[in-house]
Amino acid sequence: MLLVVALDYFSNSEVTVEPALTAVPALAAVVSRRAWFPLLIGVCTEAAAFLMAFLNNVLGESVHSATVFAIALVAGIGWVSVTLRLRQEAALADAQLVADIARRVLLRSVPDRVGSVRAAVHYAAAAAHASIGGDLYELVNTRHGVRAVVGDVRGKGLNAVETAAAVLGAFREAAHQEPALDKVAGWLAVSLDRALHENDHPGVEEEFVTLVLIGVRPDGTAEIVNCGHPAPLLMRAGEPVRALELDETVPPLGVLDPADVRPPVQRVAVRPGDRVLLFTDGVIEARDHRGVFYPLAERLPHCATGGPVEVLRRLHDDVVRHVGRSLSDDAAMLLLQYEPVGPALPQQAAPQALTAG
Repeated sequence: MLLVVALDYFSNSEVTVEPALTAVPALAAVVSRRAWFPLLIGVCTEAAAFLMAFLNNVLGESVHSATVFAIALVAGIGWVSVTLRLRQEAALADAQLVADIARRVLLRSVPDRVGSVRAAVHYAAAAAHASIGGDLYELVNTRHGVRAVVGDVRGKGLNAVETAAAVLGAFREAAHQEPALDKVAGWLAVSLDRALHENDHPGVEEEFVTLVLIGVRPDGTAEIVNCGHPAPLLMRAGEPVRALELDETVPPLGVLDPADVRPPVQRVAVRPGDRVLLFTDGVIEARDHRGVFYPLAERLPHCATGGPVEVLRRLHDDVVRHVGRSLSDDAAMLLLQYEPVGPALPQQAAPQALTAG
């Protein structure tokens, strides 16, 4: 406003710049956090317009009348737009609060240490302004050892959240009750099938969940069950990053009848300091502007300094740099570092063997 008034006053041109004042209440509406602010600025701008018209002797000219009308109109529109924007921001804040509460209930925070492992988790939802999506994770300490799950529900939205809740609820119970890790997967398959049919999800026949289960036993043996999910990565000092892949491919949960879910169990001996990274496909399917996928196994060693929390933070930042923008898919990462409190028990022979569940 001051700039326009000064320009008009010091200009020798006979052409008035009074109509430029209509931009003032419009700018006020853009930056305002109060609905009344554009109206107040509109009143001040009208006063400036009358002052300029008086100094230029154009009070009776049509350009002055048009400017006065335009300022009033823009100020009114600004008041309406700010009011609507503030209402939308309040509704968004409420939705974010509900999403945060739902995440705390569904995806609980992971302690720094659980039994014989140090742990950290990083979760980023792809949905705009949301904190929860279709990815899931959980870590529990049971009498059978430390057990964890990372999974990815097909689809997004409330249906994906409901499905994730059903799987996590079943895991929290089955992980404590079932001694065999493959039986835990069977329990999850039954619960998932029941939840999908009870909730009458649209397209229920096409719903499925990929997930990987891992259990770290007190004797230092890691058991892994994989149902159509990206293989976890093992990081060991002095060795290249290795994917813990199974020889036999198992489809995701929801594809087979629950009675037919009998995945094999892979057993791997872990040493103190070994790290296992579980993740969802939102990480490895992140693409840069050329369409190149993020090379997780290649980049992981460059981010592996520090504790589990620092590793995941560096890894997430590296993925975002690779993509060049926010991720377009949900991405969850769970890092387990084997650090037994006391001396580890003797490990079983043939730790790489696969056994059918």
